Amino acid sequence: MDLSKIDTEQRNPDTMNIDAVPTFEMLEMINREDGKVAEAVAKILPQITKAVDSMSTKFIRGGRIVYVGAGTSGRLGFLDAAESVPTFGIEEGRITGLIAGGPEAMRRAVEGAEDNTELCEKDLKNINFSAADVLVGLAASGRTPYVIGGMNYARSIGAVTVSVTCNPAGSMNSLADCPIVCEVGPEVITGSTRMKSGTAQKMILNMMSTAIMIKDNKVFSNLMVNVQPTNGKLRERAKRIVMEITGAAEKEVGAILIESGYNVPVSIVALITGVDKEAAEKRLKEAGDNLRRALHD
Repeated sequence: MDLSKIDTEQRNPDTMNIDAVPTFEMLEMINREDGKVAEAVAKILPQITKAVDSMSTKFIRGGRIVYVGAGTSGRLGFLDAAESVPTFGIEEGRITGLIAGGPEAMRRAVEGAEDNTELCEKDLKNINFSAADVLVGLAASGRTPYVIGGMNYARSIGAVTVSVTCNPAGSMNSLADCPIVCEVGPEVITGSTRMKSGTAQKMILNMMSTAIMIKDNKVFSNLMVNVQPTNGKLRERAKRIVMEITGAAEKEVGAILIESGYNVPVSIVALITGVDKEAAEKRLKEAGDNLRRALHD
């Protein structure tokens, strides 16, 4: 891999003296560079749109979204997958992540794992990855062997492939049905892709998973109506959402939430339409779990 030709490995002329300035100026430099990331993401919204439409079609039909990466990229995939479960109430594993070196690599680098082109195929086979699923390859350089091996395998079985890179010359881009290339330029600290490149990948993953969940009826207006009440904060959020949408009093909302097992959409339908829990469940099912349709049909 020729690092000299990758933008993120070039020296940033605007941070050459970052080690010689006061703390405030140091932070100003970092913040100024971070500000460029959102602009770079805005330029590639058409690429992200294509990916979301392809991914959501597979997901709504029951397929999984599998993020694969190494180092920072792999950890970001794991993070997005983990947060999607309680936020949107999806089943464990519908969005999941694989990282070169396995779970141990979440805490520390695993020697040689990201350079193994065969390892990702093995990892994908271990989770029964199929043509019904979507593989999202994550790598700032666009050239990580672990990810390339996974993308080649996914293509060979007919699965949809997406790449998220920061290098237009990365070979992963040509392996993807939906390549997403976010050119963030040189990092604050040369080659430290945990910074601007990582921020860009985090933003893109947030956008993609959130948009897919909206398309799959997990959001009503801008409220996360499929939130899972796994702790006190989330139970309180569920109550506030139902109160906000229905206008019902806290006591009434609390009672229907308990009755429905903290099923927010069922509680909302029951309160607004005046039906019992069973009838509310039926209305939602007939509406394909689309809350807006269930309330207006």
